[in-house]
Amino acid sequence: MNIAAPTLEIAVLVLGVLVLLFEMFAEQIDKRTFAYTAIIGLGAVLIGSFFLVPPPAEVAASGFWSFYTADPLAIFFKRFALVTTICVLVMMIDYAPIVRESIHGTTHQSGLGEFFALPIFTCAGLMWMASAIDFVMIFVSLELVTISFYVLVSFTRRNPATLEAGVKYLILSALATGFLVYGITWIFGVTGETNLSRVSAALASPAVESGPALFGMLMVLVALGFKIAAVPFQIWVPDVYQGAPTPVTAYLSVGSKAAGFVVLLRVLEPFFILPQIERLLVLMALLTLLYGNLAALPQTNLKRLLAYSSIAHAGYLLIGVVCLAGEAIAYYLVAYLLMTLLSFAVLVIVAKQTGDNLEDFNGLASRSPFLAFAMLIAMASLAGVPFTAGFLGKFYIFNAAIAHEQTTLIVVGVITVACGFYYYFKVVRAMYWEAPTGSAAVPLSGLSRATMVAMIGGIIFLGVYPEPVLQALR
Repeated sequence: MNIAAPTLEIAVLVLGVLVLLFEMFAEQIDKRTFAYTAIIGLGAVLIGSFFLVPPPAEVAASGFWSFYTADPLAIFFKRFALVTTICVLVMMIDYAPIVRESIHGTTHQSGLGEFFALPIFTCAGLMWMASAIDFVMIFVSLELVTISFYVLVSFTRRNPATLEAGVKYLILSALATGFLVYGITWIFGVTGETNLSRVSAALASPAVESGPALFGMLMVLVALGFKIAAVPFQIWVPDVYQGAPTPVTAYLSVGSKAAGFVVLLRVLEPFFILPQIERLLVLMALLTLLYGNLAALPQTNLKRLLAYSSIAHAGYLLIGVVCLAGEAIAYYLVAYLLMTLLSFAVLVIVAKQTGDNLEDFNGLASRSPFLAFAMLIAMASLAGVPFTAGFLGKFYIFNAAIAHEQTTLIVVGVITVACGFYYYFKVVRAMYWEAPTGSAAVPLSGLSRATMVAMIGGIIFLGVYPEPVLQALR
């Protein structure tokens, strides 16, 4: 069976619409059923992606499909978006009691259906972004993702911190969108094109002025810098990550960041003929590495610590962007998916019983050895301990930097990795060395346990044998 290229996105959109429609008329059933349905549906789409057939080259290059590509990079990140969304939906099932309590009290289920449906639409937007090779399509898919996140971030709206996070994200994201549209307008005004390949051809012409094109690209970089949480566009990250529902924070940290880097790779390629772009990206990478790692050092709230960690990892990924190392970035993002979602999955379970501060993890090893071990693996991989996927991810990024003779980035990168060991292992110390704050065992569902086991296995397996990820891009 062969599947045409855009069918996957259409299937995800149809799934989201069906979940919303059935949710409207299903008053009596447990609304978590829709989360299970979404997981099964997205799993079927994921399996279908292995039968994907891209449109013929002559069709994709012109006409209606000129905005869309199904190259190996696009297919890889479609699967990335699907896996991320499935894992986030598993977290949302565990988080459902908090949503129900926050919105309508403990006896009603209103709102849960929408809470499970919105990630499906977000996933469709992420998949479109992976295939978008036209500025107009990039803008449309980006807005589909962003509008879904507007609602998700502020979903538990009775919580003042959540409401504040939603307002901050809405205002700053709208501002970033304005920069994106303004930048696209300048690029179109200079080149007369919105298709990335035709923009590249136009920029190669000596008749095109590089100054206005560079200004337009700077505006686009502001918008994408917001999406990937790069300095100096990271100001929203700590408050939004802390205030948003924890599964949404995980989705923002992994899904939104990955899509932003895919778009960044595609958009930057035509503009790398301008030397100013590389120098600007080097500066952004240096500032992002330093700010993210140094700001994470004093944090005592785990969600804020992971927020600053997300900024730091954006810095490592920017090193790969400077070197245009697509394989290194893809592998790093897969490693980041596994270790970040694993840490948030544990956080959802523990925070539901105690809280999300570091002291709430004191003695977790005695209360729940499995959760403590899962968090240990996640923190070790985030820090870059050998034989984990996080270590190989950093290795590939630094190897690309060495090949491109980016000495400053390598030196700063290695120093900031050392900083990471300190703040990640504060969590490990709390779990294994501090006295427990309570004696109650932490309950864990079978689905959550299975998902965590799969992520632990993925971190260790890819830390030893990275070929499955690298082969997927070839």
